[in-house]
Amino acid sequence: MTPKTNHTKLFVKDLPKNLFSGFVVSLVALPLGLGLAIASDAPPISGIIAAVVGGMVVSLLGGSNVTIAGPGNGLVIVLLGAITSLGAGNLYHGYLFTLGAIVVSGILMMLLGFLKMGRLADFFPASAIEGMLAAIGWGIFAKQFHIMIGHNNEHGSIVSLLAQIPNGIIDLFQNGSTEELVAAGIGVVSLLIMVFYAKIRNPFFHMIPAPMWILILSVGFSYSFGWLNIPFPMDSSYLISIPENVASNLAFPDFSKILEKDFIISVFAITLIASIESLLSIKAVDKLDSQGRRSNVNKDLKALGLATSLSGLVGGLNVVTVIARSSVNVNNGATNRSANFFHATFLIVFILLFQEQLKKIPLAALAAILVYTGYKLATPKTFRKVAKIGREQIIIFLTTLLTTLFTNLITGIGVGILTTLVIHIIINKSALLFLTNVFKPNVLLFQEHEDKNYYVSVKYFCSFLNFYKLKNKLDAVPEDQNLIVDFSLCSFVDHTAMEGLEAYMGTFEKKGGSMEIVGLDKHGAKSKHPFAIRKIIPLENLGPIEKYFTKRQSHLETTAKEYDWLYTPKKDTNTNFLSGFIFFKSREISYLYNRLEDQNGDTSVFDLEFTEGAFVAKEVIKATVMHIEMKEEIPAFTLDKEGLLERIYKLAGFKDIPIDNHPDFNRRFFLSGERTTEIQTLFHDGLIMFLESTPYYHIESNGKSLFILKKERLLSVQEIKAMIYFGQQLQKLLERTREPQILLK
Repeated sequence: MTPKTNHTKLFVKDLPKNLFSGFVVSLVALPLGLGLAIASDAPPISGIIAAVVGGMVVSLLGGSNVTIAGPGNGLVIVLLGAITSLGAGNLYHGYLFTLGAIVVSGILMMLLGFLKMGRLADFFPASAIEGMLAAIGWGIFAKQFHIMIGHNNEHGSIVSLLAQIPNGIIDLFQNGSTEELVAAGIGVVSLLIMVFYAKIRNPFFHMIPAPMWILILSVGFSYSFGWLNIPFPMDSSYLISIPENVASNLAFPDFSKILEKDFIISVFAITLIASIESLLSIKAVDKLDSQGRRSNVNKDLKALGLATSLSGLVGGLNVVTVIARSSVNVNNGATNRSANFFHATFLIVFILLFQEQLKKIPLAALAAILVYTGYKLATPKTFRKVAKIGREQIIIFLTTLLTTLFTNLITGIGVGILTTLVIHIIINKSALLFLTNVFKPNVLLFQEHEDKNYYVSVKYFCSFLNFYKLKNKLDAVPEDQNLIVDFSLCSFVDHTAMEGLEAYMGTFEKKGGSMEIVGLDKHGAKSKHPFAIRKIIPLENLGPIEKYFTKRQSHLETTAKEYDWLYTPKKDTNTNFLSGFIFFKSREISYLYNRLEDQNGDTSVFDLEFTEGAFVAKEVIKATVMHIEMKEEIPAFTLDKEGLLERIYKLAGFKDIPIDNHPDFNRRFFLSGERTTEIQTLFHDGLIMFLESTPYYHIESNGKSLFILKKERLLSVQEIKAMIYFGQQLQKLLERTREPQILLK
């Protein structure tokens, strides 16, 4: 264990970096906190309170390393709906009731953390979450666009606000007052800054984030009228309202509606969206962490819940983990939670020292920041990205999006989940696959002692319904080890699982380990996208197999090029060349596929499907094997690890052939064959030393060729390369007739 003093020294050493990063994040958090509160129809200061309380509480008690806590984009629509419905037309009363809902929501989030429900986000289909986020984006865009062009009094549903945008623009040009035109000008310029900020290459310009530039320029614009002794063309209704003394003007929650239906619905909506947004953000930020650390999500949920309740008690919005500000934090070199604390501290300083300046910020400027934020959540690129994964994913996405726009977020995500399940049932033409297997243990994890690889086998199906079971096993594997995940016994793997597995593969690679997926090469897909749904179908029904290429097959193709071999993925039923081996006397070969073959056709490695047993006991096995044509005839023999199978061989009449002067070899290996003397001569010292120093393989000779099997399962590409090397060296040693005592280098 690392000494405590080392942690202290490291903390002190990294303090300047985290202090600077916290300062930069506060420059982003200040305008966003104000803007998100205004977008929710809450007092502007409530967003800053959430950022301050969240930054301090989560930095002290949280389980993540480089995340930032504060008000989030996803809650804008929920809070706006809560304030509107609970207030029944009175926004201030609605805000007080919503504060009560926020306090209760925080308690529920803490409860989720104590119940270890950090895996909550894994129960939602990925495309449904994308649709929900897009709907949130459209909601923010719809409300804030009108404020950006100087129309502060537009109300209605998301759809009606979107429909009013063309008329709003026309009305601005035809009937707009001076104040509206000035506000619109500020809003449009602010939007242009957000859009073109990334295209400006000046590094000094980028030292200040785009939202902070908007605040600086808009406040400077306000002051310029005073310097020129010209009346400012906008009254206070177009500017941010901040109380003179924040501490003495705090709002406190009203719990008088705690038992009413609208209050309860608001609590669950806030809890659901806050939990999903936080968990997804934590997962995304973990990928960005340069040290590859994994957050304790349950501990973070407890801290976020406590921060949310405390924030609500003093008039602040709920607290979530925010991806955009966390990304800024990582990009500016933050290494620990102190950056979150410093960001909150700087916000307090800004509020205390610059109250007068903050009151001069036009609402249109903040609205422009949020219009851009909303657009980024629902860009055409998002639609194209989902559509590329598969047509069924765009149906799930659009269904969730449209339902959310016309109803609410809880109904939207609920319909998205139901749509996903129905589509999965239609694709598989069976509801029984899910109904009968959803509660069964479908994931087996063990470590293979010979080569220390971790092996995970998945059965039945793997979707958003049970992906958490696989995640629990993957989390138990040290990320600096080698892991193989086998789906050969799994009938169906959905998009959510495929996307989640890709994230794990990246984590293993970052930590120095490796994770490889096998067993999906017989599964059909609706597109070539790596996250597309995979469903097992008979190979005779497959189209061109290249359409269904998995990452493993792409790596096999690359491996073939490295060896200057040929790669043939398609199914081949011509397996007669294997029938002469003892291994297949009691097994029935179905076909081979994914064949790698040298230019002469003498050496090949391929995936093989065969069955053993009969009737009820019949079992289908998929394994990767190697076949080598020998240049010279050698004695027929079978070599395997000494064990139960070999004891059965002995009972069946096969005798273990001893090799003189090699007691360790005789103890570890079972060698059998009819031409005992020739076999003993064949197994010279060099060959035996080679076999004793390499992993175990089942090796058979039928006199003309060799059959090599490592395990009765599909191998990873890394294991296939090791098998090729083993087979090539074995062939050279068996064919060497001179100087048998010299080990081949």
